[in-house]
Amino acid sequence: MRITAISAAAALMVLSVSTSLMAQRPDDQIDPKSLALLQEGRTARAAGNLDGAQDALESALAVDPRNREAFLVLADIARVRGLPGKAIRFYSEALALEPNDLTALRGQGEALVAKGATAKAKENLAKIKTACGGECNDATLLAASIAKGPPVTATAQIEPAKPAPAKP
Repeated sequence: MRITAISAAAALMVLSVSTSLMAQRPDDQIDPKSLALLQEGRTARAAGNLDGAQDALESALAVDPRNREAFLVLADIARVRGLPGKAIRFYSEALALEPNDLTALRGQGEALVAKGATAKAKENLAKIKTACGGECNDATLLAASIAKGPPVTATAQIEPAKPAPAKP
């Protein structure tokens, strides 16, 4: 009687584990609806409709949060809008899905340079060189961005006001 109860419990455990594993999709299968929304977002971005592109891409991620390409396009939109911090976050999400994505590493490095974090950008450059096995186009582009340095901000261009002459 004891053996029957134990074997029944083991059979149920094996059945539940195998069922849950069969229900999971492999990482390389992105939901087709998410891919369609990604394409819609790319089309809107190419047409200059950044708001429409962002909406479509965020919808794509709501459908399937493993859509790494949607994170990359959202990061590019954030950079176009002058939001390097937001771009860094989107690139980080893409890198969480694929740590050796050269496009994400380069984009994040360029966004880090725009924020003034050149030391962290150099870390990304080292990761790219390791993944490439030396020099590659992404490494060259990021190295050039690091050499150029952060952009001059509008406040840095303004000269301080000259004091008014003293009245005698």
